[in-house]
Amino acid sequence: MHDMLVKLYNLPGDCPVIEKAKDHDVTIRKPIGPEKHLVIEWVKTKFNKAWSSETDVALCNRPVSCFIALKGQKLVGFACYDATALGYFGPTGVDPAFRNKGIGTALLFSALEDMKLKGYGYAIIGGVGPAEYYKKMVGAVDIPDSSPGIWKTWLQEL
Repeated sequence: MHDMLVKLYNLPGDCPVIEKAKDHDVTIRKPIGPEKHLVIEWVKTKFNKAWSSETDVALCNRPVSCFIALKGQKLVGFACYDATALGYFGPTGVDPAFRNKGIGTALLFSALEDMKLKGYGYAIIGGVGPAEYYKKMVGAVDIPDSSPGIWKTWLQEL
């Protein structure tokens, strides 16, 4: 999996995809301190330990660099940045039962807009899975020779 680059200065100022999530009664926001353990455990259960570790880092950043999607009181998605390395977007994920409702896109735009407001000109999407999605949604372009990239010496469980 390779990395992609997003020009944050080209993002639309008024993003309708965030409003679309509200049509499904989904709230996108940053988690607060007492929710940290719940978010980390949810990510670990729904996705994997590595992503839960990165989410932990994002939740410890000040300001927090993680967004969550809530349907009522139910956690249905998350997106982080500055978790693996500064300037990197990810990890991100949506509960399979809530996919294809614009929630992932709302999380993506929320995180990228937050990065832009912090002063980043570009974001790196690391270890991209759905490359065509990112090209379509945010104009991401492939970074040549970026695999395995930052994960080249990643310590993993045997």
